[in-house]
Amino acid sequence: MEQTYQYAWIIPFLPLSVSILIGVGLLLFPSATKSLRRMWAFQSILVLSIVMIFSINLSIQQINSSVIYQYVWSWIINNDFSLEFGYLIDPLTSIMLILITTVGILVLIYSDNYMFHDRGYLRFFASMSFFSTSMLGLVTSSNLIQIYIFWELVGMCSYLLIGFWFTRPVAANACQKAFVTNRVGDFGLLLGILGFYWITGSFDFRDLFQILNHLIYNNEVNFFFVTLCAVLLFSGAISKSAQFPLHVWLPDAMEGPTPISALIHAATMVAAGIFLVVRLLPLFKIIPHIMNLISLIGIITIFFGATLALAQKDIKRGLAYSTMSQLGYMMLALGMGSSRSALFHLITHAYSKALLFLGSGSVIHSMQTIVGYSPNKSQNMVFMGGLTKHVPITKSAFLLGTLSLSGIPPLACFWSKDEILNASWLYSPIFAIIAWFTAGLTAFYMFRIYLLTFEGHLNANFQNCSGKKNTSFYSIFLWGKDGSKVKNKNFHLLTLLIMKKNKSASVFSKKTEQIDENVRNINQPFLIVSDFGNKKTVSYPNESDNTLLFPILILVLFTLLVGFIGIPLNGVDLDILSKWLTPSINLVHQNSNSLTDWSEFAKDAVFSVSLAYLGISMAFFFYKPSYSSFQNFDLMNSFIQTNINIFFSDKIKNGIYDWSYNRGYIDTFYATYLTGGLRRVSGFTHIFDRKVVDGITNGVGFLSFFVGEAIKSIGGGRISSYLFLYSSYVSIFLLIFYLLFRR
Repeated sequence: MEQTYQYAWIIPFLPLSVSILIGVGLLLFPSATKSLRRMWAFQSILVLSIVMIFSINLSIQQINSSVIYQYVWSWIINNDFSLEFGYLIDPLTSIMLILITTVGILVLIYSDNYMFHDRGYLRFFASMSFFSTSMLGLVTSSNLIQIYIFWELVGMCSYLLIGFWFTRPVAANACQKAFVTNRVGDFGLLLGILGFYWITGSFDFRDLFQILNHLIYNNEVNFFFVTLCAVLLFSGAISKSAQFPLHVWLPDAMEGPTPISALIHAATMVAAGIFLVVRLLPLFKIIPHIMNLISLIGIITIFFGATLALAQKDIKRGLAYSTMSQLGYMMLALGMGSSRSALFHLITHAYSKALLFLGSGSVIHSMQTIVGYSPNKSQNMVFMGGLTKHVPITKSAFLLGTLSLSGIPPLACFWSKDEILNASWLYSPIFAIIAWFTAGLTAFYMFRIYLLTFEGHLNANFQNCSGKKNTSFYSIFLWGKDGSKVKNKNFHLLTLLIMKKNKSASVFSKKTEQIDENVRNINQPFLIVSDFGNKKTVSYPNESDNTLLFPILILVLFTLLVGFIGIPLNGVDLDILSKWLTPSINLVHQNSNSLTDWSEFAKDAVFSVSLAYLGISMAFFFYKPSYSSFQNFDLMNSFIQTNINIFFSDKIKNGIYDWSYNRGYIDTFYATYLTGGLRRVSGFTHIFDRKVVDGITNGVGFLSFFVGEAIKSIGGGRISSYLFLYSSYVSIFLLIFYLLFRR
């Protein structure tokens, strides 16, 4: 066993070897390397699989023997300063290792097919392997300065992967936005690390906790300075885990390839902030008010993420805001001191959200097979609908992920989220109300995404060649407008009269109602039918290849089963997670919410499940097509308008939509007051520099030139005149000196 721990240092460096080999190959032997590019994908998967097996072995030993292993070696020694590097293997590390490797392997398998026709295929796998190295190095770090190094490497890799398609201006802007936003938090993290080193004289976690605890207990340190350093440390987690107010980079990061979205926004980059807070939780617990700040940021993020997901049209952006909200739940749990609940939700959410992102990638991949569909339309739910018949496996998997995230038992996220919700009542009733309300809202917007993508008909504007006259109505927009003011309070519905089979293809009614931008565009049919004489060519979306479906099906198993690692029921000790976390150096032993019988479980869970079903029901009410008969159009239109006005007034609908569609106005605030303010200050300093600083310099030069020209005209070339002037100046100077200093 000891030997296994001794070789744990190779975990971060195995994926690095693949990145180095790909880079060297592209530099020295580009043609041969590109011709064998599938081999490099296989090596990336193989190496990460070895790391996964190693990590599972370490975790089993952690559970059985409750051993914490730390190995360090000195790097810099100078007088009183000593910098050590090493690795730490404890339950928190082993959990993160398994999470990173399992999700990473599935994403790599998925990427082999998804990115196969991309010219940057090898660059993608080199970046992915280096990203895995950075994350593995981060979670195995034994001190703060080592964490910071790998923290920055993770940020660099995210910059490269989000901007993978850097020739697209929107992708280039997205990666810059992510990089700059994270640098704000990372600068605070660096200041916090240096501040605590100044206080304690150590970067090591164990020494840092013990020394700081001793100083605070004996009142030998300034509480304000300690709190400030703790807030600076926490700012790094705020930016990396997309917490309010540094969350603005997360939705724009969807411009990267979908496998990147699954990896970064499920189990790796955004999880790094949660990992950091869990690692430093013993430090935060002994500092007044910092735990309250963590829980406050968490509850604000929960609410913001859920409300901003309501009006998203891009399927990946909707899932991104969902990730933001779920990360808020984890941060709330940490603020309440429940690190076990936070880690439990981190695990269950990682697999469920990876399933949803890979499922969305399968949908996007299928939509791109349709003739005339641009990349923007292939991600826009406005141009989807009715995919159930064409991608049934993807649809079923996506539905399970949606149910899990909505909190429906017995799927994974139900167990972890319900644990956080129940604990919130004991912490703060106000926070609990917001958290429970958002749980119902989560079910609503997640099923909105599901219904708009898979249910209903093949978009509202398709050409049916069945020979039957039929009409479908699909209300995808309950708010009434899309960003711009409208005076019409009626609820917009898109109608289509399906033409007979013997008519020419792609013929649509020229007369259309006023249609909002958020409603499916009638000029872009989902189903393309072309008529060439007597032959018809039909373009349907197709189910993805087996290489894409295999990781999705594996994640379905995780979504179904992983929640059971944390539930003890009827005296049967199934709570593997609590056993796993027992020997951790930084997790205080907590009473897990053990359930003694099913009646207690039902009592705790019935309210949260009821809220989830209420959210699902409302989503079905607003987004599920109820009528398909053209004669019932007036009846349905009147029915929907009446019931919507019962729930929401026009002012409320518009206000909610404006809030969600405009991202809570946070980006507008930053652009107007921060970016715009900096530009105005820069313009003022530019004018001051040009007019005042340069003006003084240029004025002195001009004055010297003017004086020189004036003196030049006085000179006549006679030495006697110069001597007379010189003696006159000296006489005047001496006279002035005498008058000033005489007694």
